[in-house]
Amino acid sequence: MAEGCMMALRYGMVFFNLLFWLGGCGILGVGIWLSVTQGNFATLSSSLPSLSAANLLIAVGTIIMVIGCLGCVGAVKESRPLLLTFFILLLLIFFLEILSIMLFFIYQDEIDHYAQRDLKKGLQLFGTEGNVGLTNAWMIVQTDFRCCGVTNHTDWFEVYNATPVSSGTEPKPCYERVKDWLNENLVALWIFALCTALTQILGLVFSMTMFCQSVKVETFYA
Repeated sequence: MAEGCMMALRYGMVFFNLLFWLGGCGILGVGIWLSVTQGNFATLSSSLPSLSAANLLIAVGTIIMVIGCLGCVGAVKESRPLLLTFFILLLLIFFLEILSIMLFFIYQDEIDHYAQRDLKKGLQLFGTEGNVGLTNAWMIVQTDFRCCGVTNHTDWFEVYNATPVSSGTEPKPCYERVKDWLNENLVALWIFALCTALTQILGLVFSMTMFCQSVKVETFYA
């Protein structure tokens, strides 16, 4: 009975982590594709020049692949150290996500103020030498969101003393436009967050159950 239960847990854990690993491969692939095809598209921030969509996807995809590989190998070999490592890493990421969400809501005003100030600093580098990525990023955002500047189109006056042609005839602040877009897609974002949390919880349950079961089986046959 114990062996049958262990076998079912092993197959469930392997299947779960295989999907987890494949998801990481997909995210990593998209990140690499963005990095290759949109190499000149960087970040809007001047203080975090490496914080681009491509780099974030590559980092997240790599982390997911490593954790998924740990869980998969741990399940196949029934290795308690690997299962425990998988559980601890996944639990740590889960707590960090919860902490980040809590801090975001607690310090939302401060984050808004800092983000606007940092984006305005980045705007000062528009069109300057060595900032092609930042320049392209601002052009794309303004075109796609039909906006101009950070909090007002007059933000551009400090750069060129004129509003760029790409801003449109009725420019609205880009910061406000992006926040509106996020609010419009809030349901989809929450569904994605809940699905992610559920996947992580299932991974925690699977790994700890299999870890405890392997201990029981070893004790039983000892």
